[in-house]
Parts: sequence; structure tokens; C-alpha cells
Amino acid sequence: MRLKMLSVVFGCAALLAGAAAAQTPPVAFDTKAKQILLVDAETGTVLFSRAENDPVPPASLAKLMTMEVVAEAIAKGELSAETVFEVSEHAWRTGGAPSGTSTMFAALKSRIRVADLLQGVAVQLANDACIILGEGMAGSEAAFAEKMTARARVLGMPIATFRNATGLPDPQNQITMSELVALTRHLHEAHPDLYRLYAQPEFEWNKILQRNKNPLIAANVGVDGVATGFAEGYGFSLAASMQRGDRRVYLAMGGLETDKERTEESRKVLDWAMTAFEKRRIFADGEAIGEASIYGGAAPHVALVAGGPVDVLLPVNNPERLTARVVYKWPLRAPVEAGAEVGVVRLWNGEKLLREVPVKTAEAVGQGTLASRALDALQELLFFWL
Repeated sequence: MRLKMLSVVFGCAALLAGAAAAQTPPVAFDTKAKQILLVDAETGTVLFSRAENDPVPPASLAKLMTMEVVAEAIAKGELSAETVFEVSEHAWRTGGAPSGTSTMFAALKSRIRVADLLQGVAVQLANDACIILGEGMAGSEAAFAEKMTARARVLGMPIATFRNATGLPDPQNQITMSELVALTRHLHEAHPDLYRLYAQPEFEWNKILQRNKNPLIAANVGVDGVATGFAEGYGFSLAASMQRGDRRVYLAMGGLETDKERTEESRKVLDWAMTAFEKRRIFADGEAIGEASIYGGAAPHVALVAGGPVDVLLPVNNPERLTARVVYKWPLRAPVEAGAEVGVVRLWNGEKLLREVPVKTAEAVGQGTLASRALDALQELLFFWL
């Protein structure tokens, strides 16, 4: 089997903003982030990316995975928000008051509800809360970290690796911006009640009131999560989501030099995401995107469609040419069922990949006659010989 690619080039008059190609090209947007991925939630359009698949230290962003593992256990009934865990000496010394790190100041040997620990993680990025949850669920922090890595693989994160529940320095801790965006999106969509904790402006525990560690929450610009991080030798990082009107975007960025630079750059990137783009419908629901060849079928081809309307976000002033490329394993073999997912359509703006959407067969195609199958076999043989 070979991958076959069909390309469609869209005319500027139909999809670009009038005479945009004749206008002065807009100044290219950029950011100081060394790694970044910015994605529109509704369409899945990649608005900006750079080195998004490079492994980097997660630092406190590892706590997003800690939260996901706990949330999944609660969803499955393996754990309750009212479950109580005891504060061990390891949790107290490594992540509590003596540690000098982000903490909810849980007292040694005290017993704390899971619900309160989750707020400590979401609002205060509390290291003690992460360790208490890990030890309570898995018996040790190391065993819980193994659960985190295993869960990352289930969620389609091939690089993310965790050696502790906190993201405190360990050379084997790693993650990518792509994985952080995917994880943030998953938390928002699969665990909305837990996700709302990230937007809390403050949380009080043990008679100590602490503000949310995410500076974008207090800025009240539409950001409703998620977390910040810092790693020696790498710099400052952030994972965030923003809702403005009916649009939501997900952002992960890292490699910034200062806390101030992280705040300024993230606000700049998010504001650009919300103001510099407009949605365009590329294919209507049920519209044929292309067609695939069929080996041994009653018909030589079958139309390919997406599962619904296909939209993308494009820059308001866009001088690039938009293209669609259908990729599937050639040829399909009869019989073919209607609605079978057989490939993808990749949408490109110039050299930039915007999004990838699965394509399905529009109708069923049964087996052809013996003569037509023999002819197809001859054509396939000639193709591979040539």
C-alpha cells in the first residue's frame, strides 16, 4: 500500500480577503518564546507554533498531569473528593513549609480532604498537595509518577515523562508544548468541574490566604487557566486557555527569561490570537473533498467527505495561498463501507499546516466483476513496476 496525496488549491477570490494579495503584507507576528503552540479550540487551527515537539522540563506544569490522574480516578469512582489523606514527613519536608517552594502549608501528620488538596494544586501550585495526593493514591510518590507517565501514553502523549508528582528538578522529567496543549484541552473538556478550580482568584488553607499563582487570572482578560512553571537552565513557561466571546484558544509556551517577560509575552500572544483572525468555512457538511481510487470495486472511485463542516482561522489580511491535501492509503480495497475513515485532509496556508481533519467515504462500494478486478490487478502491477 502507498500513501496517495491529492491537492486542491483554492482561489484567492473565494477564500482570501478580497485584494489582500495586492495589499502591503502585514508585519509578521513573533514572540520571544523558544517553544510555543497556540491552537484555536473550535476549529483546531494552529495559529502559531515553534519547536512545539521539543522535549523541555515541565517544572510546575507537571502538576497538570497530577490533576488529570486524580480527576480520572474520581470519575471512575476509585476516589472521592471527600477521601482523606495524611500528610507524611516526605510530603511536609519536600513540598511543605520547610521546603521553601510553592506550598499550601499542610501540617505534618494532619489529614486533608482530596477536595482541598485539589484546590491547593490548582490555585497555589502546592508541592505538598501533589505529594500527598500521590502517596495517598499509589503508596509512594515514585509509584504515582509511574501512573502519570502511563496515563500520558493513554492520552496520546509519547514524550511526556514524570519522575515525581510536582515537577521539581529531575533530569528525566520532560514534556512538549504540543502535549501541554493537548493535556490542557483534555482537562477542560473531560473534567470541567475540576478545571474551574484554576480560575479561583485565591484559596485559604490552614488560616493562610494565598492568591492564584497564575498572574493572568488576576488580570481579568478572559484567561481561566492553567499554570506556570520555572526550571533552572530553561526558563519560565506557561500553559493557558482563554475564552473571549464564543472563541477559546489554548496556549503553551516556554523558554522565557523572566517572570515579567512570560506575563507580557503570553498576554501579547493571546490578544493577537483573539483579534488577528477570522473564521472561514472551507468545506460544507457533506461536501466532497476529493475522491479515492478503489481496487476491485463496482466503481473505480469513491467520494471523500469530512464528518461535518470544515472551518479554519486565517489572518484577517492573508497574502498566502490556501491548499488542501487529501492523504490516504492507495488504493482502497473493495468492498468499502459508507462512512469508513480512510485518510485525512491537511489544510495549508502557504507553507504552514493549519489543521488535519479525518476524511470518510461518502458511500458504500461493493466488489466489482471478475473482469474489473483482473483489470485493477493489472493496473496496480503496472504502477508498481513503473
